[in-house]
Amino acid sequence: MLGRIARVLWLIPAMDRLWIEGAEGRRRFLDRMTLSFLPEHAERSLSYEKAMRERNRLLKDMVREPSWYTALEARMAETGAAIHAGRLYALNEISRAQAAAQTTFPVADLSLLCDMPPDADSLKSAFASNRMRDLAAGRTLIGPHRADLYGVYAAKDIPARDCSTGEQKALLVSLILANARALADQFGAPPLLLLDEVAAHLDADRQAALYDEIADLGAQAWMTGTGPELFSALGPRAQVL
Repeated sequence: MLGRIARVLWLIPAMDRLWIEGAEGRRRFLDRMTLSFLPEHAERSLSYEKAMRERNRLLKDMVREPSWYTALEARMAETGAAIHAGRLYALNEISRAQAAAQTTFPVADLSLLCDMPPDADSLKSAFASNRMRDLAAGRTLIGPHRADLYGVYAAKDIPARDCSTGEQKALLVSLILANARALADQFGAPPLLLLDEVAAHLDADRQAALYDEIADLGAQAWMTGTGPELFSALGPRAQVL
């Protein structure tokens, strides 16, 4: 698996709306951060999703016999607890990297919103006790697939969703840089950075600060933009195509 050999982080324009759109996009963002630290997170997520789809099929068919659910719920509980623990681990690493950094980008206080028991045994019991409610809904209503990532602009104590467009972009860039620093500390080499339209919504000072931090990190970064003037602060430190 490529993720075990090289770490890759990316930022694309669609992610600029991360804080104001639905929880699914924030879960994907969190899972990409988690995957950068724990490559096994992908296999756990796939196993959980497969078991949940099979359980949801039983729920939609109004199957009430407990024996049909037992093995599926055991697999969901085991992988679900591991997914939850992995996400918390990633958030802790990101927070630690932000606290240790000298950066001009704003710090984002992150928390995981997830109404589920954190250990496998309790989660398995919760799936079993929640079957009647899930049968009425036709889907699984608890578990890591219902989690959300909550962010706060720490210096202003403002939820990320209420920040300006420029502040939201700066928070995203800050998280990508913190993720990269944490990976560099862990693995002895910085990740590959893919930053599409990264200068959008950043003023000239923050653009220059971003390029300085990437250069200090020593990461290979591919950045796109609408014109060369957006990257003038890089000077001779970059190849321009």
